[in-house]
Amino acid sequence: MLRYLFDPANAITAFGVILSGVALSLAMDGRIEVAVAVALWAMLADHLDGIVARRTRGRSRIVGEMGKSLDGFSDLIYGAVFPCIAVLQLNGVTALSATVGTMQLLAGALRLSHFSIVGLSADRSFTGVPLSYDVPLLAMLVLIQPLVNQPLFSWLVLSSFTALATLHVSSIRVRAPARPMYIAILLFSIGASAALSIRTMI
Repeated sequence: MLRYLFDPANAITAFGVILSGVALSLAMDGRIEVAVAVALWAMLADHLDGIVARRTRGRSRIVGEMGKSLDGFSDLIYGAVFPCIAVLQLNGVTALSATVGTMQLLAGALRLSHFSIVGLSADRSFTGVPLSYDVPLLAMLVLIQPLVNQPLFSWLVLSSFTALATLHVSSIRVRAPARPMYIAILLFSIGASAALSIRTMI
């Protein structure tokens, strides 16, 4: 099985899974700011692997299928499992936060299952908001945390992720990112991860 990782796109996907594992470990340790910073790079790996896959010539069918399956698991980890853990860490384990976290897991699994069957539409749009929106939203919330008092911050986190879980499984149409959007995602992720990392050292 490891031979599939010699494919450049699959290697990037696997590296993203490793980053997600690091982010989960940091979140469980209560180091939420640096955890989100690492998760942003896991998300970037997810964007990059598709670009590399499309530009890699001579990929066999089985290598491509392996990459597609691995990519789905990567999406679930950084886009649903990590946000679930982060929500619990930011709010404590309560009945409400556990419900919101579980909603995020279920919505993520449903969203990815639907996409694995339907894929992109003819106009290159998704049904439902992609899971790649979760970590940037989490980054923005953690960045403003020092400016927002409790219990307002907890309410903001829980309501935001309740809304996002709903949007994941909605019938809303979202266009696949074009180059300007990829550049914007890259710049935001670099800036946010740097800001979060620096704040942990102050």
